[in-house]
Amino acid sequence: MQPGNWDFSQELFIRLGLALLAGVVLGLNRWLHHKSAGIRTHSLVSLGAALAMLAISTLSGGDAQAASRVMQGLLTGMGFLGAGVIIQINHTQRVRGLTTAANLWACALLGASFGAGLHALGLTALFAVMLVLLLGGSIEHWTGNALGIKRSAELPDDESDRPEAD
Repeated sequence: MQPGNWDFSQELFIRLGLALLAGVVLGLNRWLHHKSAGIRTHSLVSLGAALAMLAISTLSGGDAQAASRVMQGLLTGMGFLGAGVIIQINHTQRVRGLTTAANLWACALLGASFGAGLHALGLTALFAVMLVLLLGGSIEHWTGNALGIKRSAELPDDESDRPEAD
């Protein structure tokens, strides 16, 4: 992919568009569940990761080591952003925000994959992440009920939609 021709511009729009789509889809899920990071946060994370991968691949001529260093930086940075959405509620000893933090981490990797031009990988992973978000809670509840496991309010919880105790 070389700058200055139509193919480059078209591919750039496809890569950034797919990254934006991933951010919107994952952010919409979190927004619909009233979580702290929604469409804007997820979209910016995904677009930023795609932009970083596009920029480094263009500047380095596709050097794999340069792309690897960008990915390492993205993953480290996402750890700090993810930590910002994780909250421990002292009076209940519950932890909230883990699923949103993991979702932001996955969103950055999706954006990076689209930015690197790995469209099939990114779309497949987006589908897998959405399956987890849409079905994961139901599977946990069904399995817990089938095994007779009751979740105590005192145990850490990843992100159930139950209201907090006052």
